[in-house]
Amino acid sequence: QVQLVESGGGSVQAGGSLRLSCVVSGYTSRSYCAGWFRQVPGKERERVAVIDSDGSTGYADFVKGRFTISKDNTKNTLYLQMNGLKPEDTAMYYCAADSRAVRDTVWSEYRYWGQGTQVTVSA
Repeated sequence: QVQLVESGGGSVQAGGSLRLSCVVSGYTSRSYCAGWFRQVPGKERERVAVIDSDGSTGYADFVKGRFTISKDNTKNTLYLQMNGLKPEDTAMYYCAADSRAVRDTVWSEYRYWGQGTQVTVSA
């Protein structure tokens, strides 16, 4: 059974940084795509950044140059380094993984999700 557990959310002031972590368990190989997604109440979940099994990455335009996604295969852990945070980055952040996914896979097609971690950025 695939399980994902996020950590690292919190409250920061605008311009600050946070690093989110997501431990992925249950996959016997590293051949899965993983990503970070976020959602605010009343809005659809949106993709923030993804990393494929070959290490290739993709970012939403609104985080390019500020956020960096990475994966430590030895620890089965996915990271999202968030710098230059803005109040509009405030959201619940979720990690997801799926061996059937590729970089362009829409969020609704990911089968495995973490419980989410809240990020709040104050002005």
